[in-house]
Amino acid sequence: MGRMPKWRCVGSIPEVTFFKPVGIPYRLLEEVCLSVEEAEAIRLKDLEVLEQAECARKMNVSRPTFHRVLGSARSKLADALLNGKAIRIEGGTFEMAVRPFYCINGHRWGVPFQDMITNPPRICPTCETPNIMPIQPHQSGRGWHGQGRQQLRTINNQGGDSDV
Repeated sequence: MGRMPKWRCVGSIPEVTFFKPVGIPYRLLEEVCLSVEEAEAIRLKDLEVLEQAECARKMNVSRPTFHRVLGSARSKLADALLNGKAIRIEGGTFEMAVRPFYCINGHRWGVPFQDMITNPPRICPTCETPNIMPIQPHQSGRGWHGQGRQQLRTINNQGGDSDV
């Protein structure tokens, strides 16, 4: 059995997650699926023009892993652009650089990725209630929004998860 993949840190989920060639009906298109971390690799290397070592550090992965993720992303983009395929950005093994949380009293705050790994929040920093919830990505993949209480999990004082 293989090793579990390491979570990759991403700065944001892209606002636009689907692209298609003009003039070709959707039903006739093949799709290429780019993971969120592959999109992040493209953003860091090709838009921010960072060195691969810095990109790898920002994504919390090794340089060879970053190189593989970037190569996979570029290959998929080339396939889509040169062969007239649609591009969908979704899924992957990632965590947000800053994970947003809120409490039942309406306070919101962000927790850095490294802190989520070593010391996840247990109480609201403003009112100290233990009834806190992470804000989940919106179903459409267009950012972070609070969802209905039935769909969230709360982190209680004992450190375990419980359904809300």
